[in-house]
Formats: sequence, structure tokens, C-alpha cells
Amino acid sequence: MKKEQEPINSGFTAASTAEDVIKGIDLKGKVAIVTGGYSGIGLETARVLRNAGAQVIVPARDLNKAATTLKGIDAEIEELDLLNPASIDAFADRFLASKRPLHILVNSAGIMANPFTLDARGYETQFATNHLGHFQLVKKLWPALQQANGARVISVSSRGHRYSPVVLEDINFENREYDRWAAYGQSKTANILFALELDKRGRKEGIRAFSLHPGSILGTGLAVHLTKEELLAAGVIDENGKPILDASRGLKTIAQGASTSVWCATSPQLNDLGGLYCEDNDVSPLMVSDVAINLNVGASARFAGVMEYAVDPEAAERLWTLSEQMLKA
Repeated sequence: MKKEQEPINSGFTAASTAEDVIKGIDLKGKVAIVTGGYSGIGLETARVLRNAGAQVIVPARDLNKAATTLKGIDAEIEELDLLNPASIDAFADRFLASKRPLHILVNSAGIMANPFTLDARGYETQFATNHLGHFQLVKKLWPALQQANGARVISVSSRGHRYSPVVLEDINFENREYDRWAAYGQSKTANILFALELDKRGRKEGIRAFSLHPGSILGTGLAVHLTKEELLAAGVIDENGKPILDASRGLKTIAQGASTSVWCATSPQLNDLGGLYCEDNDVSPLMVSDVAINLNVGASARFAGVMEYAVDPEAAERLWTLSEQMLKA
């Protein structure tokens, strides 16, 4: 359990936007990579970082879509498929060849609640995309992070980490029935544990890491596998199919949803801190007790916090070791 896992009273709120939290911060001379930076909160993150002066690189699986959505933002677009280890290596090699330092890496790309599928290696795709691909990317980009002499790696997790710890003995659901929400929760818990262990390993070299819950945001493409009935049951749309917006319940606009990523990536309030899980532009408290977890966002939004299993240093170290083994397979 992390003793530092408690709010720092940042002064920002759930309703703060990405532009609010970066106000007054100059990123000229800084280099940032934003995975998933051509849609949803990733796109807004890329836009705001670029407007603050950073050079922004957006890796994309769909280069044409990226060129369209990033039009006018002046970001570099590079090919990357997080489910393809060779593609990850090739992207990292191209970046390292540019000899640039990497000051900010925002791992924002992700998938959610898809039917059971395995990647070419036989790994469950939510875990492979949301965690393992980013794990490989960070490992490959390590020299550029070191070169920055002060870097932050941001893992966009979710309050959905409450659906499941990482089941280290059965990542790929070989010995249990597949549940798409358990798989999503496992991958989001992995994001938090990854940031915890990454920060421990990188802090002596000036590499700090944070994970976060952005809120529940429609219009990002993340809910592509959910039906209208499921979204209604979750309390995120009304009967006409329109998004319900209420930042106090975590139902955010894209601008609000990107804010915690940007705050974690740039805020001087987090200098000398790391390995922490954040939400609503502040460090999140630990969950004081287990609560019933369901998909009703409004019902669960009262229970802010991170599950203790997601900030367990021993689990974080075990996940790191397992991830290395999975990459070598």
C-alpha cells in the first residue's frame, strides 16, 4: 500500500478541462508521444500539449484517420499497432533514430469490453492492447526517457480497474470463463500496477510515472462494443441516446476527460512524486472498503478511490516480471 496515495488538494475539480490544468505551463522544447492521440481524450491531450509548445508525435494504426482528425494540430503521425510487437519495435526504433529526448509519454490508446479474442501470440486482446503493448513501448523507448533528464510516463487506466485484479495465473482466461468486464478490469489494474513499478525503476533516472481514471466519456469510440441498452443501464445516456453530462458523477466532456492525463503529464504540483493513481485532477485516495461494483456510473461515482490490490508493490513487481516473460514468448 502506498502511503502517498492521498489527495494533495490540487485546486482543480472534476469539471476542470485540459486547458484549465495546463494554463501557464510552457512546453517549448519538450517532446511528447500520445498513443491513441487521434481520437477521443487522446486527441484532446495531443492538441493541448501541442498548443502549449510541445513537439507531439501520435502513433496510429489508421494513418488516414489520424491525418484527418489531427488536421490543424501540427502533430507528427507515425505508424504503430499495439497488438503487433514488430510494429512497436519499428516505431520505437524510428523515434530513437531521431536522437530526441522523450519528456512525456501518454499511453492513452485502449479497447474495452470486446468479445473474447486472442492476438497472434495467443494473448487475450484487452490485456495485450491496454497493457502489454504499452509495456513493450516503454521498454523500447527507455533510452529516450533517460535522455530527457526528467520524464513522465502516463498510463490512462480507469475506475473499471475495480472489476478485477490482475489474475497472474490465468491472464488469458484459459482456466476460467471469459468475462469481458473482468478482462477489461484486469487490463486497467495492470495499467496502475505498471505505473507503480515503472516509477520505482525509473525515479533515479528522473523517470516518473502516474496512472489515472479520466472519467466516463462518450464519443471516444471506446464504447463501440456496448449496446444502447447497456449504455442506458450504465446511466451514461438518456432515453434519446444523448450523453448525460455531470462531471460531479464522472460523466465528462472530452475536454474534461483529457484533463487528468494532461495534469499528470505536466503539473509542477506532482514534481518529486510518482507511482500514484489519480482522478479528477488530483491524487486519488485509497478505497476505504470494498463496495459493490456495477456498471451504473452514477451509483458508483460516490465511491472515489483506488483498490488496494491495484497499488500493491508486490503485485506490481510480479506483473513486470510476467510481462517481460510474455514479450519473450
